[in-house]
Amino acid sequence: MNKISPCLWFDGNAEEAANFYLGVFPSARIKEIMRHTESSPGPAGSVLAVLFELEGEDFMALNGNSDFKFTPAVSMFIKCETQAEIDHYWDKLMDGGQSMACGWLTDRFGVTWQIAPTRLLAMLQDPDPVKADRTMKAMMDMIKLDIATLDRAYSGE
Repeated sequence: MNKISPCLWFDGNAEEAANFYLGVFPSARIKEIMRHTESSPGPAGSVLAVLFELEGEDFMALNGNSDFKFTPAVSMFIKCETQAEIDHYWDKLMDGGQSMACGWLTDRFGVTWQIAPTRLLAMLQDPDPVKADRTMKAMMDMIKLDIATLDRAYSGE
């Protein structure tokens, strides 16, 4: 496991969530399923946590309870090279989820994701403030990000 990995707190559906994410990411796998023992707070043998990997990154899905909820204050950032990638992740993660502005969405489990073209950050930080501003304005008007529209805004077309 990576030295630092996110631990996501679910309300009893950690295994369901991990399996959902395995269906979203092409390179994904369950690494380990940890089960409650006689001494842990859950029923012995039931799933305590699922260690899984998405695109080479480790995650832990923990079966907690309803005490804590996800918020957009922490999100997963997916960098995409193509519009087809953006569309893939958007469509899969939106299954039961809710869209937000600027390429953000919250999936059916409450986890927030940002799905953006890899080059967007460079465009927004361009030394030419006019290019950066046009790109920012275009992005702010979008729900799911569209690379062609961002490219046109950046180039001034």
